[in-house]
Amino acid sequence: MVHAPAKDAAARLLHLLSLLQSRPDWTGAQLADRLGVTPRTVRRDIERLRDLGYPVGATPGVAGGYRMRAGTSLPPLLLGDDEAVAVAIGLSAVGGTSSGLEESASRALAKLERLLPARLRHRLAALRASTVRLAVPEEDVDPEALAVIAAACRDRERLRFDYRDATGTASVRTAEPHRLVCTGRRWYLVARDVGRDAWRTFRVDRIAAPHRTGARFTPHDPPDAAAFVSAAVSNGPYAFSARVRLHVPVGVAVRKVPPTTGVLEADGEAACLLTTGADSLDLIAAHLALTGFDFDVLDPPELAERVRAMARRLERAGSRHR
Repeated sequence: MVHAPAKDAAARLLHLLSLLQSRPDWTGAQLADRLGVTPRTVRRDIERLRDLGYPVGATPGVAGGYRMRAGTSLPPLLLGDDEAVAVAIGLSAVGGTSSGLEESASRALAKLERLLPARLRHRLAALRASTVRLAVPEEDVDPEALAVIAAACRDRERLRFDYRDATGTASVRTAEPHRLVCTGRRWYLVARDVGRDAWRTFRVDRIAAPHRTGARFTPHDPPDAAAFVSAAVSNGPYAFSARVRLHVPVGVAVRKVPPTTGVLEADGEAACLLTTGADSLDLIAAHLALTGFDFDVLDPPELAERVRAMARRLERAGSRHR
């Protein structure tokens, strides 16, 4: 009988572990097919995982099967080199979203770094030493509040929370949560405001004391959460809004127009429409100029005049240095 090399057996155990963690139930035949081995080999490998402390249980039924038992502490997760560094980089980047999450991410990162082999710690240290994070306004987001909101989204359970709007006005809201959206600097909750019977975005750093009410609901025509937040934060809060046709495909425009700046939609294969907003038409004109794209102003007419005025000023400035 030919035995598989020890290295192959170890790799197969890692593959088996990843399969068991990827979904609740597997039959022995399914695992054997995925691993390219016999069901007998699968049974032996399951026993090896149990010997290592992984809580693999047997599932009943004609075919039988296996699953990770819920509620049991797993041994340390085995990660490849690139996976471990990617997780560490992700934890380092979380601090850019909120100070509340930064503290939790820092603790998790410290634990992970203690487990990394020396070669990986050196790689991560080099990256961190060479990276500077641009400071952003601090907005506290409570990780526990995020967890409560996320669980309510998952379970389709109504939330009640205190909310402070942009003017500082406080209110108590009851909402049917749909999705959490992170824009990089801020977290937003997309939910149907029950009292106002309308879909709204709520900045999570303005939410206090969220708690689940126990009342389940069926979603009523939920919006695309990312697009809904993009429209709200790029247009809704501002004094001026504008619609512009950019003479580039939407796939090109998105590189210069992030979702927090404006909403893009295709206008044929070679152009796209941009809806954006700002507290000044001059700011909109300047942003359009900085994209480097040719464009037509569709609305409002006053923006077209601001663009022409800016072009004249730039032309005069350039002519003085010829």
